[in-house]
Amino acid sequence: MTTITNRFVAAERALRTAAPHQLLDAVRRVLTDQYAADSVELFLADYGLTVLQPVSVLPRTLQPVAVHNSPAGRAFGAQEPHVETLSGELVRAHLPVTVRGDRLGVLTVTLPGGEHAEGCLGELAEIAEVLGHEVFVAERDTDLYLQARRRDRLTLAAEMQWQLLPGRSCVRPEYELGAQLEPAYAIFGDNFDWSASADRLSLYVTNGMGEGIEASLLTNLAINALRNARRAGLSIDDQAALADQAVYAHYRGRCYLSMLMLDFDLATGRVRVVDAGSPRMLRLRRGGVERVPFDAQLPLGMFEETDYVVQESDVEPGDRLVFVSDGVYGVASPGGEAYGDAALARAIQSTRLLPAAEVPRAILREVTGHRGRSTPDDDALVVCLDWRGR
Repeated sequence: MTTITNRFVAAERALRTAAPHQLLDAVRRVLTDQYAADSVELFLADYGLTVLQPVSVLPRTLQPVAVHNSPAGRAFGAQEPHVETLSGELVRAHLPVTVRGDRLGVLTVTLPGGEHAEGCLGELAEIAEVLGHEVFVAERDTDLYLQARRRDRLTLAAEMQWQLLPGRSCVRPEYELGAQLEPAYAIFGDNFDWSASADRLSLYVTNGMGEGIEASLLTNLAINALRNARRAGLSIDDQAALADQAVYAHYRGRCYLSMLMLDFDLATGRVRVVDAGSPRMLRLRRGGVERVPFDAQLPLGMFEETDYVVQESDVEPGDRLVFVSDGVYGVASPGGEAYGDAALARAIQSTRLLPAAEVPRAILREVTGHRGRSTPDDDALVVCLDWRGR
């Protein structure tokens, strides 16, 4: 047991002391030396959540791996180690690389099978978790991991929007969150943001206005105004008022944006809501899906010094909340039929067994099928919140 403990400590130390761009080299060395690994590869999920991209020096020698029909994708989707048996008494272990529920990718390790693999699989899974934390921190100092996530070049507007986001999923004892934006490589103004404390969860769903850089600049201004107000300890209605003033002061009503703001009490499930526009919320409760309407108020920045009123609602353990922008419920089929709440309710029902992190991508695939073509006219956003409560 002492030897096993020492080799895990060696692996952890190697990752924590490695240069930001050399994390993969560090984990390769220590897994080869301490765990008799034959090969070690790191794959990160691309922005569209369709493939796992290899992390390597350009030009890459490995091919991307599909998320939905590959052994590595199985580990990524289930968030559990998946082991393949290879020829020559080797096995290949695919291990989720995740930070507090935010699914980054998969660490793939080929090593001797049998008792050796069984004896170290748990430690390898923990090393993959440590690697995830180190990748998350390293992204402040190197572009390597951000570059590895790209199948294609991002537009500048998309680059700005992705840098603004908190992550794509989050897990805490009280809830699970998952979110996705499309088209991933050319998004404009739609956005989501969240922040949690010991007692509260703040969640913001934004339906942006305009296209390209202008849409991204507008959203960046509003989100940072909200963060500034939230970090100053202001209530959710005062946060909305401050962001409204910031946007109006800059655009004088020419541009504005819609937002649904929610503040959850983690202990009681009480929710304080400000509905400033068009994002919608649907709730799956005890097998039934229904839209939860709120009193619509003016979008942020439309007029000077708008006062916002808080409404209250509640969530129960087992509830699933799905939030969508108009790029989802308003998308038209080739025949001109809007996707609408009925189709969205069916999609929520059909994905009820999926974890929250996988629901947004699954619903967006349904929307693409309804649209009948891969290229949308507007960006689309889906956020899924599974509420467990305390």
